[in-house]
Amino acid sequence: MDWESRRYVRKWVTVLVLAVLAGLAGGIGAVLFRLMVASVGKLFFSFLLPLIAYEYHGYNLGYIFLPALGGLLIAPLVRYAPNIKGNGVPEVIEAVIFRSGNIGGKFAFLKIIATSISIGTGASLGREGPIAFIGAAMSSGVTQLLKLPPEKKKLLTTCGLAAGIAGTFNTPLAGAMFALEVIYMGAFSINLVPIFLSAIVGNAVTLLILGSASGITIPSGLSYHVSELFFFFALGILFGLMGVVYIRVLYTLIDRFEGSRLPVEGRLFLGGMAVGVMGMFFPNYGIFGVGYKGMDLAMLGELTLTMLIALGLVKMAATTFSIASGYSGGIFAPSLYIGTMFGSAFGILVQNLCPSLPVHPSSYALAGMAAFFSAITQAPLTQIIMITEMTKSYTILPPIMLSSTLSFLVARAFLRGSSVYTLKLERKGLHVKTGKPVILETISVREIMTSIPVYVHENETLFRVEKLIAKTGHDCFPVVNDEHRVVGVIGVKDILGKSTKLKALPVKRFLRKNYAVTCPMETAQDALEKLLESDQNLLPVVENFENMKLIGVITKKDIYRAYYRGLEGMYIE
Repeated sequence: MDWESRRYVRKWVTVLVLAVLAGLAGGIGAVLFRLMVASVGKLFFSFLLPLIAYEYHGYNLGYIFLPALGGLLIAPLVRYAPNIKGNGVPEVIEAVIFRSGNIGGKFAFLKIIATSISIGTGASLGREGPIAFIGAAMSSGVTQLLKLPPEKKKLLTTCGLAAGIAGTFNTPLAGAMFALEVIYMGAFSINLVPIFLSAIVGNAVTLLILGSASGITIPSGLSYHVSELFFFFALGILFGLMGVVYIRVLYTLIDRFEGSRLPVEGRLFLGGMAVGVMGMFFPNYGIFGVGYKGMDLAMLGELTLTMLIALGLVKMAATTFSIASGYSGGIFAPSLYIGTMFGSAFGILVQNLCPSLPVHPSSYALAGMAAFFSAITQAPLTQIIMITEMTKSYTILPPIMLSSTLSFLVARAFLRGSSVYTLKLERKGLHVKTGKPVILETISVREIMTSIPVYVHENETLFRVEKLIAKTGHDCFPVVNDEHRVVGVIGVKDILGKSTKLKALPVKRFLRKNYAVTCPMETAQDALEKLLESDQNLLPVVENFENMKLIGVITKKDIYRAYYRGLEGMYIE
């Protein structure tokens, strides 16, 4: 074995060992977090609730105050670190794409505490997103401690997330696929090995310590008739539209809460009270917390059509209020709950409509689960694989694929590449779209622009432009006035065919009416889009769009070079 081969083997042995460590970190983090949530839940629902219980017409009013009390407990943390709100997956996306895989240790610690209290006190949120975040955060901490290069940090942080998801549902393949679809926004084949390895290890750790992973009970013997594919087709379209509406309502309510004059404590208390009131009417159906108990009842066919629809609507509202008011927790499990309830209700309607067909409402519950999740997260492959792993059967794979794919496409048509995860980042000014690797969006114009540009004054002649083209080899230049403000661009195309007489005239006589500029804070993707739309080979870089002072230029060549550098940083060769 030559030196180059030995170096390659050593590198990959290191990567795989680190992937195992990431899997261990993700699995152990998932276990500890679940124990923390269970402990908080036991404290509030088993110890505190009996002390404040007050029966009124058969309803225990004590339920109303548990989530609100949890909100008051986490309010100081949210006030100190507002980013701990929500599910944690957007923060992992941001870390991997924009921060070289770095997740702050203090931020991670506060989020774990806030999320444990949020879910444990009854906020209608899931533990899966936070578990994924914990796995990613612990792996990121290891990579920072070892001072690994950015490409390894990104990969191993993603490995930790995959391990957390895999351990939660006993679905290592789906955990790896979630990491690839949602975090990497695309698959780089050479990176699949460590991600799969971490997912397997994380799943094994959870099973070894807890003996089980997911709390969802899937009935056996599920099937479908080929004539039912039409109904699964309709379910996919309906749930895709439902996912779009849900996301828009969610972010509208987030805006309302954040735009209100209420302090953090007031928002959390109000949101918690709303969840408490809703949960009081359905205390044993999974409105509080993760909701697996309610999903089990739906899967086993123990809920009526009316109850299924009611629970789906109430869970939607409870989760929306929990997230919008500022609680910390995930949307993964609530989305599965909502899809399960409405999917099962859809199946019962089909059963009543076509009594001659051997309809299994539980098959529609799984299809609804997969379709709704696919619509809001834009990650259909994750759910297709997850359902297959959870049922341990390929029997109902075709209808699951049909419903998930259609809901994904319908939602994508309306959301234009955004998801419930990426919208949070887009509102922070980070350009992230699902379905493709994000590369140019992570590079700023400032990083790649030429800061000492060759330019032309507006009173210089076209002859001067010709000389600059011959001297520099450039085919386009920014044009400035006496204040060094950009007033246009001039290039080869603007002087071709001009007579000697015309070339003696000042440049300002030949400037285009429409031209584009950029500024240092925009991304390389923004600059590329402007270059293509304006049909320019060069973009002047201005200090800001108000004063238009020239500080540099950026060309297509600069952007292409940056793209390939960024691409190399996304995978390990």
